[in-house]
Amino acid sequence: LTHLTTLPKDFDPVNKVNRLYGNYQKSVDNNQLDWALGELTSYATMLMEGHNIRMSGQDVRRGTFSHRHAVLTSEDGERKHNRLDGLSEDQGKLHIYNSLLSEFAVLGFEYGYATASPEHLTIWEAQFGDFANGAMTIFDQFIASGESKWGRMNGLAVLLPHGYEGQGPEHSSARLERFLQLCAQYNMIVTNVTMPANFFHLMRRQLAWNFRKPMINMSPKSGLRHPMAVSPVEDFGPGTRFQEILDDPTVSARGNKKVRRVLFCTGKVYFELAQYKEKNQRDDVAIVRLEQLFPLPTKQVQKLIKRYDGTELIWVQEESRNAGAWSYVAEHFLYNEAIGVKLGYVGRPATASPATGYKHVHVREQARIIDEAFA
Repeated sequence: LTHLTTLPKDFDPVNKVNRLYGNYQKSVDNNQLDWALGELTSYATMLMEGHNIRMSGQDVRRGTFSHRHAVLTSEDGERKHNRLDGLSEDQGKLHIYNSLLSEFAVLGFEYGYATASPEHLTIWEAQFGDFANGAMTIFDQFIASGESKWGRMNGLAVLLPHGYEGQGPEHSSARLERFLQLCAQYNMIVTNVTMPANFFHLMRRQLAWNFRKPMINMSPKSGLRHPMAVSPVEDFGPGTRFQEILDDPTVSARGNKKVRRVLFCTGKVYFELAQYKEKNQRDDVAIVRLEQLFPLPTKQVQKLIKRYDGTELIWVQEESRNAGAWSYVAEHFLYNEAIGVKLGYVGRPATASPATGYKHVHVREQARIIDEAFA
């Protein structure tokens, strides 16, 4: 952390970077790591274990939403500083490249690179999750089916920014439903992570396993800087691991006798639900996050449902009814022999477009979803 939050004395960055480093230090002093520090810390630990990390995508050095800043440029434009260099003498190397605007070509290359280098971590990040549309042939014919067709394992990690912030249709949905439709026979991992510590463990898990699976993560957008999206330093330490499901922390502390409704969700909508619950003191509602959607953590889901036995179970999502995780989750909860429960639905109605293009309409729709979830 000291290395990541300290600039070289002879490096003069742009003013904005100086402000960012001040915020990094405040986070460390408060024992709370935000998304940027959580992500870079995961890469740093793997590099220090001798692994190389290769990352490509449009604007990945800075990060599309200006959060990563893995490579800094000096004020005069003459020098570059890779923040993950100089960790130790025998560390691995971070190779991070801003790529051309051809998702099909770049993702295809990275799939091949990950196949040839299973001992290292290969990452492709879309500028917006929707941009994976241009590479769906690679997902369909290689990533989702390569192991089944050819017996070749692959550990490629794909980060697809996803979230409904009132932007246009092409900047909202990473089409989570498409990837869940491709899931079968443990062919890949699909996640939608909310907390920095959980993302830290998710990325490390890609190399910790003694096998390789492609991983598709719906990366946060506004969640990158959300005040609730911070993790204490101890959540990154020994004895901690990736959490496939996160139960409601307020219910865990107070017991569950008051709970009459359980809201299951995934991703950024959790923060709005949690803020509404706290503001309105709704102790009769519990909010459960599915951080990993496939493979569905069946035993953990079963344990949670048993814990909240007799309560109303609702699935809440920001996406349209014909999109997002709803169809997948509803089917698996109902027809899985170990679960066998029916979920209610709260979200947008089925639509042809991934999102409205009007901010005021989006705000009205979003408010209705949150109100209906607690009705």
